[in-house]
Amino acid sequence: MTTNLPENDRPWHILPVIALAQFMGTSLWFAGNAVMVDLQQEWSLEEGALGMLTSSVQLGFIAGSLLFAVFNVADRLSPRLVFAVCASMGAAANAAVALGVEGLNALLVLRFVVGLCLAGIYLVGMKIAASWFAKGLGQALGLLVGALVLGTAFPHLLRMGGLGIAWRTALLAVSGMAVAGGLLLYALVPPGPHLRAKTSFDPRALGRIFKKPEFRSAAFGYFGHMWELYAFWALLPALLTALAAHHSAALNVPLWSFAIIAVGGLGCTVGGIYSKRVGSARIAALGIGLSGLLCLLSPLLFFVPLPVALAALVLWGIAVVMDSPQFSALNATTAPRELVGTALTIVTSVGFAITIPSILALSWLAQSVGPQYAFVALAAGPILGLLALRRSLVPESSA
Repeated sequence: MTTNLPENDRPWHILPVIALAQFMGTSLWFAGNAVMVDLQQEWSLEEGALGMLTSSVQLGFIAGSLLFAVFNVADRLSPRLVFAVCASMGAAANAAVALGVEGLNALLVLRFVVGLCLAGIYLVGMKIAASWFAKGLGQALGLLVGALVLGTAFPHLLRMGGLGIAWRTALLAVSGMAVAGGLLLYALVPPGPHLRAKTSFDPRALGRIFKKPEFRSAAFGYFGHMWELYAFWALLPALLTALAAHHSAALNVPLWSFAIIAVGGLGCTVGGIYSKRVGSARIAALGIGLSGLLCLLSPLLFFVPLPVALAALVLWGIAVVMDSPQFSALNATTAPRELVGTALTIVTSVGFAITIPSILALSWLAQSVGPQYAFVALAAGPILGLLALRRSLVPESSA
């Protein structure tokens, strides 16, 4: 049921509660990665298991995105109910690993289920936010993607040395957070006044969608961004471990993993604020350009003092994701108006599909040539994405 509140009368707590619920729910995303070292030791998993684990979540997310779009799940049912149920189901799949399920195959299936449920957390959460924001959606998306980033980083914080939290306890804590986030949103965030009527997903419209040059520019820019983002997040602990070994330094890898990923949330929020002044395309170009440069320069991290290398990684953590909400805004505003839902579903699904070969390739390169040189391969995405984005920059610079 849709409320009739005018936007000026929007309750103050709506956006903070959605953001908090997103943070709590999306903490499921990299929970498996944060405990991977423990799983490898206890279950004797192969070195390439990390790439397989992350790819399994991404596959689940892609499948969930398509299922939600094809069957109009968030239109047929209450979006906040869908969010709460998905948060609980994802939490159950995540907790199962801590409660006795063992083996790589079982782990991959459970992580796939988590990814499936994340589509009902992340994408439905965005839909709920859009139902409350007819104006200022870009800034709201900046905060929500920032919450996603913080949620992604949070499991690493739980594994920080000195806290004494066992890996099973960490997984159960993340599951508890996800359930609480779902209940919080269900209790405090009713449907907004701008909740759109049901629209049909039409894959036959693919040709029409990509005929529009401005949409192609934004979409292919987003694809380049996605080539880098999740691979960087997934293999960051391996890069930090290699840096510590190279410098013969004792480095708290979980803490630094958390800090470098989490600071990206600040980049999303600040980028969202400045996008209102300079435009989303310019913020996206700044983020993807800087991030691509850091990819190319990543081998130099092993030739500078460790504090300088860590500072560069913090900057990389900001740049690698600050463009994400701006690409979402560009895709939404340049898609054909009557096909926005289908366009965003297709672009999101393709973007996450790109992360799978990217993660697997980076994982293989990290084992073959070492983390020192592997991350250079990620530069291909930002370079191609920046080239694609040029068309989106022209109208803003000439306006």
